[in-house]
Amino acid sequence: MSYLALARKYRPRRFGEVATQEHVSETLRRAVAGGRVGHAYLFCGPRGVGKTTLARILAMALNCPARTAEGEPCGICDNCEHIWGGHTSLDVVEIDAASNRGVDDARELRARAMLAPSDEHRHKVYILDEAHMLTREAWNALLKILEEPPPRVIFCFATTEARRIQQSASPILSRCQRFDFRRIGTDDIMGRLAEVLDAEQIPFDGEALRAIARKANGGMRDGLSLLDQVLALSDSEVGIGAVVRVLGVVAEERYLQIFDVIISRSHGAVFDFVEELLDEGHDLVEFYHGLAERLRLLLRLALDPGKPPAEMAGAYLEDYARRAESFAPGDLVRMLSMASALESDGSLRRTGRPRVMVEMLLLRMSYLDRTVELEEVIRTLGGAPARTPAPATAPPLPPTPHPQSPETRPQRATGSAGRDRGGEGTPADTRATDPAAAPARDIVTRRDLQAAWKSLMEDRTRVRAVAPGLWTFLKAADPREADGELLLEVPPGLEAARWRSQQVLRELEEALALHAGRDSAKISVVERRDSDGGGGGRVTPETVRETRLQELVRHAPQLKRAIEELELDLVD
Repeated sequence: MSYLALARKYRPRRFGEVATQEHVSETLRRAVAGGRVGHAYLFCGPRGVGKTTLARILAMALNCPARTAEGEPCGICDNCEHIWGGHTSLDVVEIDAASNRGVDDARELRARAMLAPSDEHRHKVYILDEAHMLTREAWNALLKILEEPPPRVIFCFATTEARRIQQSASPILSRCQRFDFRRIGTDDIMGRLAEVLDAEQIPFDGEALRAIARKANGGMRDGLSLLDQVLALSDSEVGIGAVVRVLGVVAEERYLQIFDVIISRSHGAVFDFVEELLDEGHDLVEFYHGLAERLRLLLRLALDPGKPPAEMAGAYLEDYARRAESFAPGDLVRMLSMASALESDGSLRRTGRPRVMVEMLLLRMSYLDRTVELEEVIRTLGGAPARTPAPATAPPLPPTPHPQSPETRPQRATGSAGRDRGGEGTPADTRATDPAAAPARDIVTRRDLQAAWKSLMEDRTRVRAVAPGLWTFLKAADPREADGELLLEVPPGLEAARWRSQQVLRELEEALALHAGRDSAKISVVERRDSDGGGGGRVTPETVRETRLQELVRHAPQLKRAIEELELDLVD
C-alpha cells in the first residue's frame, strides 16, 4: 500500500479539529446548524492554515446524512470519506483556478452550477483554490451567478492573495462572505505534532518539535510535511540532531555562542564562527533570520525578565536570560535595528554570496559601543556643574556718548574691566571673572541699538528669514536710540499695515538683541510724516527709491507680491 503523508492522514474532519481558526470554524458550524449558510465564501490567508480543509468540512457538513444537531459532520460515512479525500463528485467539485483560469472555464462552471443537486437534500459545493489566478474576464463571467445563485449552490473561493482579487475584481468582494485566516502559533503546531507522534507511537524531543514548528512559520501543513522529512531519516525517534541534519536548522548552541563572542568583544572570532557554520552546511540566510528572532527574544527578556516569552519556554530559556543580562536594552534595540536594515534594504536578497554581509553584521555588533545612561556620565564627572544664577536686573549701562565726544566704546569696556579688577561683587562681575559661568551671549561685544540695527540690515539673509518681503522697506527706515529702545521712523504707504503684526516685531527684536549683545531689545515704530517739517521729512536716496517703488505698485498692483517674496529693490 502506498504511503499516505501525515499532512493528508491527519487532516481535520470536523470543525472543532481545526486549530487556531475558531473564528471561522465556529461561525460556519453555527451557520450549518441554524440553516444560515451563505451562497459564496472567500477564504483568505497564508498557505497551510486550513482554508481548503474548512471548505471541505463545510461541504461534508452540508451533505452528511449523519450530521449532528450542532452542525458537525460525522466524518466516517461514504459521503464524508469521498469529500474528505478530495475526490470529484456530482455535488462537490474542487477546481484549481491556477490551471482553469480563463473565461471559457468560468462559463463552463456557470453552466454546471445551474444544474440542480443530485438529491433534494444535498447541496452543490464548488471549491476554487488559488482563486486570485482567475482572470478579470473569468470573474466577470461569474458575477451574475454569484449575485443570484441557484438554490442549494455554494461557492468557496480560497486564496493567499486577496489583494489581487480586490485589484482585478473588486465587485466580487461584496458578493461573498470574507473570512481571514490567521497564522498558526508555534505552540499550536507543537501540540498538533505531538498528537500525531503519539498516534504514530514515536518518541520525540520537545526542542526538536519547537525547531520544526518555527521552521513551519505559521503553517500546519508545512509543519506536518517537515515532520515527514525528519521521520524519513529517523523513524525511531524525533530528536534535535535529526532536525538539524534534515532541515538545516541552526542549533541553539550556535546562537548562544555568537552572543558570547559579541559580549566578550572577540572580533576575530566572528570569522571563525561563520567559517564553522559554512563547514556544517548551514544556510547563512537561515542563520540570519534565526539571529533576528533571538535578538528579539533577548530584548523581551531584558525589558521584562519576569515574563518569559512563550516561543522560548524550553531548556535554553535560562541560557538566553543570562545573556540578556549582559546587554542594555538600548544595545539590543540597535543590534536588532542593524539586523532589520540588512533585510529591509534588500541587499541580503540580491547578493549571491551573503557571507561577507553576515560577517560585517556580526562585526558591527561586536564593535558596538555600549549604551551609557546620561546620569551615569554626569556622576562619573563629579556631578552637574553649578550654574550661576542670572541677576534679577541687569546692571545699569553707561550713557551712550555723543559721536563727537572723546569717549568711545572701547573706553567703556576698559571701565568695565576696571570694575572687575576693583573686585565689585556684582553678578555681572562674577560672570566676567569666571569665563566658564558666563553665558554665550556675553561673548558678543555690547553695542548701541542704532549701530546694531545697521549691522542687522547688512545681514540680508537674517532679515529675509525674520521679516520676509520687508528688507527694502526696513532699509528706508531712520533708526534712533531713545530711552533704551530703538525708535524707527518708517516711510508711509506700502508696508505700514504689516507693522501691526506682533510676530514680525518680536522676531526683529530678538535679532536686534543678538546683534547688540543684549538679552532683549525693544523696537518702537512711528510713521514718518513729511509735512511736519521735522527731520523725518528729509529727502534721501532711499526715500526717493521707496516713493518711486510705491508709484510703480499703484500703477501695477501685481508687482506687490513679487516685491514681497523676491525682495526686489529699485535700481537706477
